[in-house]
Amino acid sequence: MSAAAPRKSSLQALLDKQAAPPAPEPVQVAEAESVKPEKAAKPKFSRPSREGTKFVGGHFPPKVAKELKLLAVTEDTSTQALLEEAIDLLFVKKGRGRIIHPERA
Repeated sequence: MSAAAPRKSSLQALLDKQAAPPAPEPVQVAEAESVKPEKAAKPKFSRPSREGTKFVGGHFPPKVAKELKLLAVTEDTSTQALLEEAIDLLFVKKGRGRIIHPERA
């Protein structure tokens, strides 16, 4: 049988720990400033029906949006078509003439 190692007292374990060399400090890796990983270029999504057009919009109370949608359903058309009609009528009223192309109206 092999002889068991003598058991250390808690005082001896503490003394051994203090005598051991200190653990090295963790090394902090400096991050490069303002270096971001490059993103892969995504192809820009576009709708062919929107080519040659610009977005025109506004913020209105929710009731206005709801009524416009209800009118579109009632008229069996789209809010886009109703807005085109309204803008066209506004320009006629202001003496600018019709601006919406007849094939779109």
